Amino acid sequence: MVTNKATSTGDFVISRDFDAPRELVWHAWTESKALAQWWGPRCMTTPVSDLDVRPGGKYRIVMRSAENVDFPMTGLYVEVLKPERLSYTVDCAEHPPAWHAKFRENLPPGLERPMGRILNTVTFDELGGGKTRVTVRMSFDEVAIRDAMLKMGMNQGWGESLDRLGEFMAQG
Repeated sequence: MVTNKATSTGDFVISRDFDAPRELVWHAWTESKALAQWWGPRCMTTPVSDLDVRPGGKYRIVMRSAENVDFPMTGLYVEVLKPERLSYTVDCAEHPPAWHAKFRENLPPGLERPMGRILNTVTFDELGGGKTRVTVRMSFDEVAIRDAMLKMGMNQGWGESLDRLGEFMAQG
C-alpha cells in the first residue's frame, strides 16, 4: 500500500508498506550507516548521517547531488518511542541559496518568509506476517509553506526515498 495526501491543516502524509519486521525498519531509520544507504531521492547520495536518536538528541544529514551540491538538514529528536514512533524537527536553513530562492518563488505573492522548521512524525505499524507500515506526517507552520514544498517535488522526493528504503530492506 502506498498513500500520500495533503491535509487541510497544512500537513503532508505519506505511507508505505514494507515486507520487513518493524524492528528492522526502525533500525533502518535510527542507525546512521543504515540510513545513509537509502535516505533521499535517487539523484542524491547521503555522505553524512550523524544521528543521536534520543529525546533532545541532534541529527545532521547531508544529501549530495550528482553535481556535488550539498543539501544539509539538521534537527532535534522530540520523541523516540522504540520501535513505534519517531518525531523530529527538520531545519533546511543550510540548503544552498538557489534552493531557498526556488522555495520563495513557489510561495504565494506577498508571502516572503523562510521555510521555518518542520515537525516530522514517523510511525511504524506492525501489519502481521513480518510486514510494517511506515507513515510520515510532516507538519508545517502554514499551508502555503507545505504547498511550496510540494511544488518543489517533496512528494516525489519522499516517494523515491521510501522506494529506496524498500530496496534496502529487501537486501536483508
